[in-house]
Amino acid sequence: MIIWLASYPKSGNTWVRYFLTSLIYSNQGKTGLEKLGFIMQYPKRDQFEKLVTNFDDFTQIKKNWINSQNLINSDKKIKIFKTHHVLCSLGEDNFTNEKNTLGVIYIVRDPRNVISSILYHFNLLNTDEALNFIQEEEKFIGNVKNKVNYPLHTLIGSWKTNYNSWKNVSKNFLLVKYEDLILNPNTEFKRIAKYITNTINIKFSEEQIEKSIDECSFKNMRSLEDKNGFIESIKDSEDNNKKKFFNLGPKNTWKENLNKNVIDEIESSFNSEMKELGYI
Repeated sequence: MIIWLASYPKSGNTWVRYFLTSLIYSNQGKTGLEKLGFIMQYPKRDQFEKLVTNFDDFTQIKKNWINSQNLINSDKKIKIFKTHHVLCSLGEDNFTNEKNTLGVIYIVRDPRNVISSILYHFNLLNTDEALNFIQEEEKFIGNVKNKVNYPLHTLIGSWKTNYNSWKNVSKNFLLVKYEDLILNPNTEFKRIAKYITNTINIKFSEEQIEKSIDECSFKNMRSLEDKNGFIESIKDSEDNNKKKFFNLGPKNTWKENLNKNVIDEIESSFNSEMKELGYI
């Protein structure tokens, strides 16, 4: 069965993914960015190879969400999958179901900080484009042609739709706020470790957890990217050089990056969700 590590893009998913990789799949906490493949992304082309004839056809993909997960889970083993997909039902097609889902860890981040990361990561022209991006209800990412391991059509929706689609999962759900990871990393990462222990019956020593917390510090991940690169980093649209995946991290502060009009628009568009999460 699958534990979903879900989030809207640029909300800390890779950070938590790296912590779990270090904790579960490494020796003494030490790992590397290349080991993130132990926690794969969904949906990806190789997960649909036997089911889809045209990977550009979203209709074929959505009709096979459950079929692909049935195949993935046919070995009866527990997996963790990263996804940015909304938890949706489109017609008769459900993104997932209880049979295939063991639990959900959802990472959420203040959209006033998400917007700056979206602007940078997706090579958008300006803040207005980034604002449209996080508000668009039928927003897709993924499906880059000729890249076998690149995510397929991924319906992320708007920031609020993505959050709202996952927050009401009643089965084994853990909500993690990016801001809490920054302010209280020991408390929050230990909470995630406890969730994993309770969900898959695997125990970690305090030393293991603390080593993994140290390993997944932004400073260390940035250093690893500087030294060895990172396959998930993207190219700048102007000079075709790789941009830093781990760019500002905790230094990304909306009060310094956004003008009042953009702040007001975000707070208006996502008012109830931001109040619910304590952002406003």
